[in-house]
Amino acid sequence: MNSPPPSVPCQEESNSCKVKLVAEGRCQLSKVIYTNNIIGKLLSSKLLRKWEFHRIVLTAEEIISKTPRGWMEQPVSITQIEDIHIIGHKSAGQKYCLRIILPGFYLLLQFPSDYSRLQWFHSITWMRNRQRFEKVLRKCRRPEVMIKEVINMVEYVLHTPLQEPQVWNFPLEIVSEILHEQYDLLPKPFLENLFVALGPLLEVKQPSPELCEFFSKHCRNSPRSKVILEMFTPAVKKILKHNTDFGKYPRMRVFVQDYVMALNCQNDGVGIVCNFVRSMHGTKVGDCPFPRVLNNVVSVCLAGVYSLFEGYGRSEDKEEITTKEADFLCCLECYLKMLETMTEFDDWRHSVGLLLQSIPFSDQVLIHPLFRRSLNVILLRVATDDRCEVHQTLLALRDGKDGWFEIFCPGGICCDDDGELFAIMLEKLIGCCCRRKKFLKGIGKLTGALMLLALRENRAAIEALCCMLEFDTIELNETKYQAVAALRSTEVGRKLYAKLCERLIALKELQQKGGPRKLSLPSRSTDADLARLLSTGSFGNLECLSLAFTHVTSACAYELIKLPSLRYLNLWATQFGDHGVQTISEHLHRLQVLNLCETPVTDKGLLCLSSLKQLRKLNLNSTALTADTFEGLKEKLPALQECDIRYTDAWDSL
Repeated sequence: MNSPPPSVPCQEESNSCKVKLVAEGRCQLSKVIYTNNIIGKLLSSKLLRKWEFHRIVLTAEEIISKTPRGWMEQPVSITQIEDIHIIGHKSAGQKYCLRIILPGFYLLLQFPSDYSRLQWFHSITWMRNRQRFEKVLRKCRRPEVMIKEVINMVEYVLHTPLQEPQVWNFPLEIVSEILHEQYDLLPKPFLENLFVALGPLLEVKQPSPELCEFFSKHCRNSPRSKVILEMFTPAVKKILKHNTDFGKYPRMRVFVQDYVMALNCQNDGVGIVCNFVRSMHGTKVGDCPFPRVLNNVVSVCLAGVYSLFEGYGRSEDKEEITTKEADFLCCLECYLKMLETMTEFDDWRHSVGLLLQSIPFSDQVLIHPLFRRSLNVILLRVATDDRCEVHQTLLALRDGKDGWFEIFCPGGICCDDDGELFAIMLEKLIGCCCRRKKFLKGIGKLTGALMLLALRENRAAIEALCCMLEFDTIELNETKYQAVAALRSTEVGRKLYAKLCERLIALKELQQKGGPRKLSLPSRSTDADLARLLSTGSFGNLECLSLAFTHVTSACAYELIKLPSLRYLNLWATQFGDHGVQTISEHLHRLQVLNLCETPVTDKGLLCLSSLKQLRKLNLNSTALTADTFEGLKEKLPALQECDIRYTDAWDSL
């Protein structure tokens, strides 16, 4: 019998190159029939072989030619293939050949490149192995054989050069189908061994939603199983790092929730859960390298809290409520400790504040003692953070809606500490970025709570009342008299109120008619120089002020708002930033010309310029202005005639 030519051992070479799964391609094909007669051997020799051009298609069941003729008139079934080899140039007499051995003959396939040959070799090998694995696993009834086949399948998938999601997903899909059909009949030790067999694959590929459902069942049925810590942890980490939307894959989120609850059932469960959250951050110092982790973990916590309270307190059976109370408190504490742990990290604190800013909890949740106690810790960390973008998340998202700052004021739904946390929030906000007319006007409804704290000698509340009187944000005269009385009732209040009266007298003198109409400060002037100059006389007639090329910052905004007649303001090449722009936008409504060229302002501050309805000329040359903000300003500033946006993103987009 004419035996096939020997194949060249090149398995290591073929595995070193990563390839894509191929479905269709061109090749030359020759058929060699095993024969014992001389004529047959001559016809199948290298020199007399007949080669045909075909465009072949690879499916899960067979190899088909789009031009069915000659050697490929009939499809080649995958199940008929006995073996497949990469053969060398000398053995085949041609370049880049594969040999597919079939009953009674073999096919030689010649490809245009070595890469194409490798693609077809590994793709056909994968289809053969896929059929074998599926056949064995579906028909197998012996647990030890099934576990062995799953191990072999995972090993093959992890080491094949094919880089294709359907290859990696196949073991997870076939195991999911088996579990769906036989889960209730399979013994617990077998399930654990099955999950262990999938472990190496779960370290590099997140489980499918279907498989997550069975992982969840195992977490609920056997929360103290070793498999959960050893095998499920990599899978959960993979999900948290790479999942983009739990809304599309709710079973993944449920699996993570059940995994967390299983960790909570271990000895020192809360400690293990908190350490798991810390491990997801990755580093003690610096930013987390995985941007999706935080959103996913917070989503799991919020969903967990919601599910806990969904059926809480509905049962009329007091014994049943008592029995479930301990489990309820244990689970609630776990989720809250996760949120607390996340606020330990500086880079996560801002995002946690943003995600909680909308107050995604019902009143039933907010009034629960354990929830409020843990929430105090979270919000205290946010309130004491020195970054404006962090502690501003305590405020409401929009006008007319309460934020954490409002609901923790004395008399609020969450206040159980006589306003202690509220006072800390107020101190940070007033002392940093919220000493502004808009903020003070917005907390007018909290004037009663502020007066109560002022009577208790709380300095932050006293300062807030003084600012409200200074900026005239209290509308009713009766309320003003009450605020003054509250200030005069304490020693600290009397001192601050006396200073307020002195400032108001100085302001009245400053705003008296008289003084220059135009004023220009020399370069290198500072905020202190401007304040000192404005304290020397009356500037009620000052309409034009140039601070160009000076060293003034946003802090000088509190001096500028004392100039009621100001119409022209030049801040070219200063350090006047967003906070300063926000402040002058609330007070200098007569401003007609504003020059912010080469200042560090951003969209955050520039959006506030929309309140300056008389603005005619605006220079934003060489700032961080974007196209969207520029379009918004043009719509909201009806008097705007000229706007310089050169060397900005808005200019580049024109």
